[in-house]
Formats: sequence, C-alpha cells, structure tokens
Amino acid sequence: MPIFKAGFSGHAVKFSPFFESRLVVASAQNFGIIGNGRIQVIDIDPATGSIVELCAFDTADGVYDCAWSEAHESLLVSAVADGHEHGREVHSADWNPVRRDSFLTSSWDDTIKLWAVDRPASIRTFREHTYCVYTAAWSPRHADVFASASGDCTVRVWDVREPTSKLTLSAHDLEILSCDWNKYDQCCLATASIDKSIGIWDIRNTRMPMNRLEGHSFAVRKIKFSPHRPNVLVSCSYDMTVCMWDYQAEDSLLARYDHHTEFVGGIDMSVLVEGMLASTGWDELVYVWQHGTDPRA
Repeated sequence: MPIFKAGFSGHAVKFSPFFESRLVVASAQNFGIIGNGRIQVIDIDPATGSIVELCAFDTADGVYDCAWSEAHESLLVSAVADGHEHGREVHSADWNPVRRDSFLTSSWDDTIKLWAVDRPASIRTFREHTYCVYTAAWSPRHADVFASASGDCTVRVWDVREPTSKLTLSAHDLEILSCDWNKYDQCCLATASIDKSIGIWDIRNTRMPMNRLEGHSFAVRKIKFSPHRPNVLVSCSYDMTVCMWDYQAEDSLLARYDHHTEFVGGIDMSVLVEGMLASTGWDELVYVWQHGTDPRA
C-alpha cells in the first residue's frame, strides 16, 4: 500500500469526504515544539498506486490538526500553533457534519471556539475546562451538540444553544487526549487518555464505562469510530502502534499495526471506502492501507 514522506512530524491525517483517493496531512517541524508547519493535500494515483502531492501550504508555526469542509470539496481548516484568536496553540479542528457551515477549534488556552465560514471572527467561546482542550468533536447526529476532551481529566458535552455544558464526565484519572462519537449510536462516546486506555461511554449513564479497552503501552493519542461498523473504532498511540477494536466483542482487540517507528499522531478511516485506513506519525510518514493488509507492503 502507498506510503508518503511528509517531511515534518505528522500530527493528523484526514480522508476527503468527496474523493476516495484524497487526503490532507497536518505536520510540524521539530515534533511541533518549535518551528514551521505544513498542510499537504495528497492523492493516490490510480495508475501507479503511489501517493502524489497535489498542493501544500507552509505555515510559520506547527500544524496540529486539519479538517475537510463537509460542504465544499476544496475547503479545509487547520489548527495552527500561532493560536490566532486563541491565547495559545490551537490543537484540534472539526467541521460540523450536520449543518456543514461551521467548525470548532480547541486550544491549550483551555477553551473551544465556534466559527462560521462567512465570518472573520469566532461566534462563541466555550470556557469551562481548567486545562488544555485537546479535542472538540461534533456529534454526527445533532447539529448543535459536541464533546470536548481536556487535560483536566474530563470530557464535557455541549449544546451551542445552551449557556453551559450539559454533561461533565470524569472519564479518566489522567489527561484525556481525544474523544469521538459513535456514528450509529447518538449516546455512545469514546475517550482516550494518557493512562493508556480507551473508555466507551453511554452519556445517559456515566457511573461507569460500557467498556474499557486496554492494550496500548503508552498514551492513546487519537481515536476514531468506524463510519461503516457501529462497534468498531481505531486508535493510535505513543507506543508507535495503530489498533482496531470491537468494543462489544469478548476479545476486543481486532488488529495491531506496528508500521511506524515513532509516535503515531494521526489516524482516520475512510467514509467512502470501507476498511481503508490512514495514519501519520513523528517518523514523518503517511501510510494508507486496507484493514487486514500490511501497511508496509
């Protein structure tokens, strides 16, 4: 399967919702600690199977995340370390998949901001977390609902029509780096932490998780629910692996991929091609492969 050399440390990779062979990669020089960043739009050449760069945008600061527009095939948003309106580095970006005209950013300044494409400034700032907000993720079912994951060890569920968050979930004892919604169950939310575990939660009953997935040996950096199978999600970790899970199975770990040689910073699953995965890491490489095959083959 194809491999692409990004040139900087990979922090995020996302499949296009419009073209099955197109992806965007967010990366940063010097592991994102200091230096420039880059956003690269890449495409898998159908004739050769190799990955080619369609275009690239260099930034003065590292790029930590990226998201495709759900309304326009050529529009995307990136989370850059310069902060922009945020007081510190922007760590995540997520486009609203229901309304399609707005997106969220989360930051090390402990806040989340709501933006509209046609406005130069943010619409609203959400301030309740007490430490870095590493991820903000829209619900795939409700246009006004999103979740945020923070270093304050909580996940909060918000409705943009309400003045405060609707739910605070103390999901882990250590920092929470990522969260994602089940695409088939509007009440199912997954969380990932530096405690090396993934929690699966029913937000209607948060006394204990529905399942706790353990198998990574270092912090779980990102998680992503499958757009095709309701019980399946993937994770990437600082243990340099990508894992696929079925959280309802007795043996929940379906596959482990160890193709990266440094921290894995980004993972995604294609909406258009079932079982197609992409990952990127601090080894500066982007892999695209079909589940069940060797990413390096």
